Amino acid sequence: MSAGVVLAVDVGGTKLAAALVDSGGALLRTVRAPTPVTDNAEEIWAALETIVAEVDDDAVRAIGVGCGGPMRDELVSPLNISAWRDFPLADRLRQGARGRPVVLRNDAIAMAVGEQSHGAGRQARAFLGIVVSTGVGGGLVIDGHPVDGPTGNAGHIGHVVVDADGPVCACGGRGCLEAIARGPAVVAWAVEQGWSAPQPDGRSLVADARAGDPIALAALTRAGRALGIACASTAALLDLDVIAVGGGLSAAGDLLLAPATAAFERHAGMEFVRRCRLVVAALGTDAGLVGAGVLAQQALAGGTD
Repeated sequence: MSAGVVLAVDVGGTKLAAALVDSGGALLRTVRAPTPVTDNAEEIWAALETIVAEVDDDAVRAIGVGCGGPMRDELVSPLNISAWRDFPLADRLRQGARGRPVVLRNDAIAMAVGEQSHGAGRQARAFLGIVVSTGVGGGLVIDGHPVDGPTGNAGHIGHVVVDADGPVCACGGRGCLEAIARGPAVVAWAVEQGWSAPQPDGRSLVADARAGDPIALAALTRAGRALGIACASTAALLDLDVIAVGGGLSAAGDLLLAPATAAFERHAGMEFVRRCRLVVAALGTDAGLVGAGVLAQQALAGGTD
């Protein structure tokens, strides 16, 4: 096994994942498990600890972690994991790390780092990676460096307002991109409009949209339009080269990206904004793990955690 192998961890509202990652970004061993639906913080920690133990190896030299936000001073409070509020995730992992560096970032920053290093954002100077899944998050990589911001929450495009009179968001705001485009919200809107399925989830919705169901198509179009508006605003603010959309709902492909691109083009008035490319992430659901691995490698190279 490579001497540069690191352990990557990805914590999301729907699933937990851990993997060994080599210096080239390849996943050598991966374990995934559902995120427990519980009000007990320790049950979620126990589930994560179990999969980390399954993957950990004596050759691991550092640990990189991506977790849903927001976060404060390495205390995580993922909006979609209600049991974790100011949970000391990094400290818990360090307790079993045997002195190895542990680096924690927002999961969307980890995704963005993975895509910029090994996926759709290669050679982009100003890159935004977006995760559209249980929630909607974003991560910025500028000139090869992830942008954390003072609190570690920079790039959080999910809470850009796209409809001032839109639905209430879990963050307490109204009309956020996340309130409209996150997977469960897209499904809930479709159900309200009369769509039904034996298992009403994102996968079923995408399948029905591909089969031509008008409500399923409308739900993805609505989400895509909101995504495109947010991307146009963000590209104007940050002078971006590339925006890559990943996460579970990105599996809808053009059913989501085509209305997003149309909305982006409609709202991107300035020439420098229009040059930004809106693409599907290249690494799929592995992007967060790859990025967490890159962050761990960078921690090794810098000698800090």
